[in-house]
Amino acid sequence: MALVHKHLIIRAEVENAPTKEEWVIQWLTGLVERIGMKVCAGPIAKYVDMPGNRGLTAVVIIETSHIAIHCWDECSPNLIQFDVYSCGELDPQLILDELYRFKPVKVEYKFLDREHNLTEI
Repeated sequence: MALVHKHLIIRAEVENAPTKEEWVIQWLTGLVERIGMKVCAGPIAKYVDMPGNRGLTAVVIIETSHIAIHCWDECSPNLIQFDVYSCGELDPQLILDELYRFKPVKVEYKFLDREHNLTEI
């Protein structure tokens, strides 16, 4: 496998951010499979109940790097910050399509080539 360095960074305002640790663990496991990657460790998830920072965070280490999701559910709309970094090929549309389950009202993203001066793809 030729190494590449692709990084998808997503900020999404959504109506329905995930709040259940077990659910997001299953979702991340399936997502890794759907994008053609392999899990090395995790996923792990933790719901934080701190006022002003309430929400769910989860990470999974994949064979080619990592995936992380951070969700805040006390703001309206809810907020999701999502990060996929891979040293393998990555189709950002597959990941963006997954966000529709959270009922997005606004999605912003950057897809970067980290191998060549953080060039936007």
